[in-house]
Amino acid sequence: MSLLFKKFFGRVGVTFILLFVQIIVLTAVLMFFKERFFFFYLAFLLLSFFAVIVIMGNRLSPGYKLAWIILIMVFPVFGGTFYFLFSKDQIKKKFLEDMQQINEGMTQNLPMNTTVSDELRAISKQAVGQSDYISQHAHSPLYAGTPTKYYKLGEDKFEDFLLKLKDAKRYIFLEYFIIGEGKMWNNMLEILRQKADSGIDVRVIYDDFGCLLTLPSQYYEKLESYGIKCAIFNPIKPLLSLRMNNRNHRKMLIIDGEIAFTGGINIADEYINHIERFGHWKDTGIMVTGEAVWSFVVMFLTMWRYLKDEDIDFDAYRNVNPFVEKRQPVRKSAGLLGAFCDVDGDKPVTPFGAVLRSDGFVQPFADSPLDFENTSETVYLNLINQAVDYVWITTPYLILDNMVASALSAAVKRGVEVKILTPFKPDKWYVHAMTRANYRFLLEDGVRIFEYTPGFMHAKMIVVDDEYAVIGTVNLDYRSLYLHYECAVWLYRNSAISEIRGDILETLGQSEEIMLEKYQDTPLHMKALFAFLRIFAPLM
Repeated sequence: MSLLFKKFFGRVGVTFILLFVQIIVLTAVLMFFKERFFFFYLAFLLLSFFAVIVIMGNRLSPGYKLAWIILIMVFPVFGGTFYFLFSKDQIKKKFLEDMQQINEGMTQNLPMNTTVSDELRAISKQAVGQSDYISQHAHSPLYAGTPTKYYKLGEDKFEDFLLKLKDAKRYIFLEYFIIGEGKMWNNMLEILRQKADSGIDVRVIYDDFGCLLTLPSQYYEKLESYGIKCAIFNPIKPLLSLRMNNRNHRKMLIIDGEIAFTGGINIADEYINHIERFGHWKDTGIMVTGEAVWSFVVMFLTMWRYLKDEDIDFDAYRNVNPFVEKRQPVRKSAGLLGAFCDVDGDKPVTPFGAVLRSDGFVQPFADSPLDFENTSETVYLNLINQAVDYVWITTPYLILDNMVASALSAAVKRGVEVKILTPFKPDKWYVHAMTRANYRFLLEDGVRIFEYTPGFMHAKMIVVDDEYAVIGTVNLDYRSLYLHYECAVWLYRNSAISEIRGDILETLGQSEEIMLEKYQDTPLHMKALFAFLRIFAPLM
């Protein structure tokens, strides 16, 4: 009872109460003018009509447009007003100008590597087309000869977290959507304190909304008292604002410009199965080393510069001892597991003491909701549309727009095997309901869907034809694809791909396949609920 009281009257409770009060007041004001002043009522109706025209003329997804138009039709007086206050495309010019420095920082500090692109072009024009899209529109170069290590569970990744943190000599950067106090964070924090005391540059970025229930208010003060520099992304304020809808969903740990980790794993105990939430927590990640780490360094520093308004000498953070592997020229017939090797044909010897692989191509990239380029969605669409044999996807949320759903269905119709893995146990009941609302039409078109019965599937991956994979922070839902800052790694002919494929195959064996018959007998009221959720999913 005391915990409930504390939450209700703490920062979380007060914030949501104030937001709710503002919505009520705004609605009451609109009702007052509607009932007493005919011309105001007429003006609101004209505003709603104008909003519909604006919606139809913009470049947003059809699902997003439809949701807003229906909302305006149901509430013709309020709908247009709320659209111009809170919709995604009504972003303040000043906000866009402030955020533009992130894209400029990426462009200035990540020049394209045409030599590596030419190597890839010699192997596959299809692959280089996908890579060129990422290079040109996400300002993220392609790398070759980059060692990687795949983690099929959060607890495996956590072990390497601690080992690599202890070896840090110059700097440590962390950027996470969720940081929660507990075994995982406490162990990491102790090392971070020691490193900061020794003069190492330690910086932490966390999303305030993501940590709303996991960290105390003003937690940054505690970190700064330890000598750890801290920046909070989009601090929660009890004011109605579109900016609150854009969150930093990225997850990365960078050490000395030599090592970078990313994937679905946040820093909280459920991600390493130290505590049980929603059954067994299935999550994955990847460690990237070598030259490709520079892309993660730039991602972090550009975000830091924006949040703290600091001048940064990016070159000061370059890897002073770059690991450069000698490679033979690429041969088109090299195949999945032998595209690259060192001159003697041996496995790479690395300074990190881990079993790594260095074949193939690696391309880390970031996605911003404010550049009007849906990078993550386009990367997924490119992979799905060009698949020949199979497309396997893992995602905690399956809330698709028409383009992705149509691409998956079209892939099946041309003979591609499409399998999607989602959770059996939800972390949010309403999101899980929206996920299941998308099953029926995919199943009817031949997409195979599996639910991970031991618990919660949080991994965010796609693997295609034994040649391509993407692993990172991107969920297949509207929030990740359109509203959040994300990051991921695109892989081509990297042997980590075979490990991802093997892990998904093993996980499918622990999952229940969802059959179409289950949805053909769905009661009418449930069909109505699913239809409602599908319509308004883009606004949730």
